[in-house]
Amino acid sequence: MDSFSAFAFSSPRMERPSLSSTPRPSYLVETPSRALPSSCSFPRTIYSDRFIPSRIGSNFTLFDLSPSPSSSSSSDVSGREYGSGAYAALLRNALFGPDQGVAPPATPDRSAEAAGRRSSSAASSTSSSSGFSIPSRNIFRYKADVPRYSLATQFEDGLPGFPHIHPRAPRKVSPSPYKVLDAPALQDDFYLNLVDWSSHNVLAVGLGDCVYLWNACSSKVTKLCDLGVDESVCSVGWAQRGDHLAIGTNKGKVQIWDATHCRRIRTMESHLLRVGAVAWGSSLLSSGSRDKMILQRDIRAQDDFVSKLTGHKSEVCGLKWSYDNFELASGGNDNKLFVWNQHSSQPVLKYCEHTAAVKAIAWSPHVHGLLASGGGTADRCIRLWNTTTNSQLSCIDTGSQVCNLVWSKNVNEIVSTHGYSQNQIIVWRYPTMSKLATLTGHTYRVLYLAISPDGQTIITGAGDETLRFWNVFPSKSQNTGSDIGARSLGRSHIR
Repeated sequence: MDSFSAFAFSSPRMERPSLSSTPRPSYLVETPSRALPSSCSFPRTIYSDRFIPSRIGSNFTLFDLSPSPSSSSSSDVSGREYGSGAYAALLRNALFGPDQGVAPPATPDRSAEAAGRRSSSAASSTSSSSGFSIPSRNIFRYKADVPRYSLATQFEDGLPGFPHIHPRAPRKVSPSPYKVLDAPALQDDFYLNLVDWSSHNVLAVGLGDCVYLWNACSSKVTKLCDLGVDESVCSVGWAQRGDHLAIGTNKGKVQIWDATHCRRIRTMESHLLRVGAVAWGSSLLSSGSRDKMILQRDIRAQDDFVSKLTGHKSEVCGLKWSYDNFELASGGNDNKLFVWNQHSSQPVLKYCEHTAAVKAIAWSPHVHGLLASGGGTADRCIRLWNTTTNSQLSCIDTGSQVCNLVWSKNVNEIVSTHGYSQNQIIVWRYPTMSKLATLTGHTYRVLYLAISPDGQTIITGAGDETLRFWNVFPSKSQNTGSDIGARSLGRSHIR
């Protein structure tokens, strides 16, 4: 279970025996009057209120206590005992796991019940000598191989029959891409970000000195721009609304394009070297460059940038705004991961644990302040951070260069793409960080990664000049089918 999540257990209404199912009578006891002095001419009556509890309706087996001998004489009471025992067995099974020797009770048998009551009475002396019985040695401990269910799941089919609930089988991920696009001139450069998927279901890809748009609904390819022979595309990034595209170039420029009308809105400069990373916030566009600077831009303002963020000692290759647009994470070739707020010019958080360049950055859409980062060839680790408490949560050695990370919007899982030496794609469950699937197919390191707006499909790009589409995540309604690319399978060209 993610330590960041909370669970609500619920069950259908069920009549359970109370500790005292009969009213508790109070008695007024008349005490005879004593001899009084002759001066008193009237007798004196003293009243007192004494509470005498009634335990006729109590069910001690629910609490692993032996019942009193008198409580087993009534058939009505035995029926209540059976119902409570069934509830207790299912409750223990839900809380402490099905492997603790507690099996769901079978269909009631009166003779078996009588024998069971006799045996429980005989065992009561042993239980009473130790004071109480311990329901499970696993209490207050997590056990990785014991599934935990909510009570709502346990009682879905009702009490009659007491069906045994088996854990749900792991979700299967298709090991093959359902669509492959050729992408000639897709650069094999770890520090660039050349693929992004818009909220309008349009894919932007930088190929050499051109940017192409691929409509996932119609499979239509549009050439958005051609920068010319002296300039090349180093990064692309869609605005959150999906209408505008930012393009970073090797000349230190950032161009803003209206993708609907295929026209350039403005060009912003101020970087001295190539712009390898761009990221949109709610009102700001951030650009990171080889000149070690991060510039915050407001495209509504006349100036090229409104603030400059300094701190990295080498090229900035990763930029991501949090989902609430309050925090910006940046990664650099100086092996540093920084976190900034909207108004800071210096990082508010610094993480220096990585031992290689930090390009892969992803904010969790499920937990506020949960940040994942991945290191390059000399590091190979995915690290998880809590930016709220400024602490590292875990570190996973993946065995190969971490190129990209993206969090699922529909389930609490994360995808990583890798380079040397295995060129694989891994789907991880959070928070256990156990592998759900490992996907292979690319022959070069998988440098580029984006996720579809419906959260079901990922696209990966590599130096083998291919873009591959994978159905990885279920939909929010648990319908794993995707309409993206469903019309045409196989291999086609993006230009």
